[in-house]
Amino acid sequence: MIIIGMMSYPPEGAKEVGNRFVEQKSLPKYITMRGPFISSTKGEGLQTITLYDCERSKLPDALEHITNRYVAYFGVPGLTYSVHTWLDVGEALKMIGLST
Repeated sequence: MIIIGMMSYPPEGAKEVGNRFVEQKSLPKYITMRGPFISSTKGEGLQTITLYDCERSKLPDALEHITNRYVAYFGVPGLTYSVHTWLDVGEALKMIGLST
């Protein structure tokens, strides 16, 4: 399963976001993290995207760990975030009765 976390915040919050990021605890070994990847858009601020991979059987625990990571950013002015689970095509096809 893939879980995608996204954040957006103004440039003024970059240092605070960075400080909170380096204070994060390590994720459990069953979660593989790629990123965060950071982009900026003039007039919109900074955006980050992070990909987390885990086995389906670990999804509830993984979501709890990942969501708790984003709680650490509460209080950064202007910051918003989202965490969503994404299916690979094989999983999506199974849901509608098809297989690859």
